[in-house]
Amino acid sequence: MTDPRWLDELELHVWKSYHLLQRALGGAIDRQLVRDAGLSGADYALLVPLSEAPGDVLRMRDLGMRINWDRSRLSHHVSRMEKRGLLVREDCSEDARGAMVRLTPAGREAIETAAPEHVETVRRYFFEQIEPAELEVLGRVFDRMLARLDADDEGGPCSR
Repeated sequence: MTDPRWLDELELHVWKSYHLLQRALGGAIDRQLVRDAGLSGADYALLVPLSEAPGDVLRMRDLGMRINWDRSRLSHHVSRMEKRGLLVREDCSEDARGAMVRLTPAGREAIETAAPEHVETVRRYFFEQIEPAELEVLGRVFDRMLARLDADDEGGPCSR
């Protein structure tokens, strides 16, 4: 067994800062969504790809892959959103074992109501803190990290 490659002082600082940022930013965004639109971050995560899909519909497994959720979590959350009238589950005409998830008019209204303030929150806490040259660097770094994760997961859930 090889010795661990411990993080140096700068690496440890960056890692801890990233970890804290991820939690704090996620919390700020979740609070804004609940306050302004009555949606959770998980609700919004499902509504975005559906609202961008042709016909506002995606196959359940494709939706899960787009948001990187396992089947059980996705199924339970879709059920909760169905009860609130934001989504409907439909049979898949191509495969009797598959299911489709469709955005309802209420779901469309919910995301359209939430999106403007959500984007403003993302701008305020993320993009306004980054200089234009830093943004290009972050884009390249994030793409490289996602590619590594995809490669190690054999084209897994990070694929875009």
